[in-house]
Amino acid sequence: MTRPLIITDCDEVLLHMVVPFRQWLDEHHNVHFDMREPGFVEALRHKDSGVPLERELVWRLLIGFFDTEMHRQRPIAGAIEALGRLSRIADIVVLTNIGERHHGLRIEQLAAHGLHHPVHWNQGGKGPPLAAIVADRKPSAALFIDDLAEHHASVAQHAPDVWRLHMVGEPELAPAIAAAPLAHARIDNWHAAEQWIAERLAQGPAPSDTPPSDGALHER
Repeated sequence: MTRPLIITDCDEVLLHMVVPFRQWLDEHHNVHFDMREPGFVEALRHKDSGVPLERELVWRLLIGFFDTEMHRQRPIAGAIEALGRLSRIADIVVLTNIGERHHGLRIEQLAAHGLHHPVHWNQGGKGPPLAAIVADRKPSAALFIDDLAEHHASVAQHAPDVWRLHMVGEPELAPAIAAAPLAHARIDNWHAAEQWIAERLAQGPAPSDTPPSDGALHER
């Protein structure tokens, strides 16, 4: 059995993504990104016509952003410092749905901000790859951080004894996003999250009957 393990997402947990993506779309592609709309299909519209972008074009733009614009992404407030302190008590890995094409760029990007942790790329639900990481490392306790509810559901299914923290670190997004029902807590700032994470890891594995987030700590 090894030290506790933190498995964290990157975009909107460690680094801002949608705001720099919106700025790039506005500056270079004449596209308006309304972050109040759920999902990219309605949120991204041609500025001259107001017509939503074609799905294929949305994905091309996302790939283009990660190809050339990752330098625009800045750390979420407190994330780098909190992970530095948490690394004294736990190992840390990054599990990011960025795809193999941008895996190396993500490693370089995080290293430039002082984060030299293993980075795992993924596509689809994060439950299976997280379960594999936990099985390989055999930590005394594990905790997962992500901004998307579907990944908490996936982890709850495939690794139910892993603590699950729902965090939306982008202040422009957080108020419009409901707490993930299968996360143990929703905390959107690293100051409060750091203490919660340390306390959960000290408890050991999450019990299978832990109540979902509607009765848990919820902080902006």
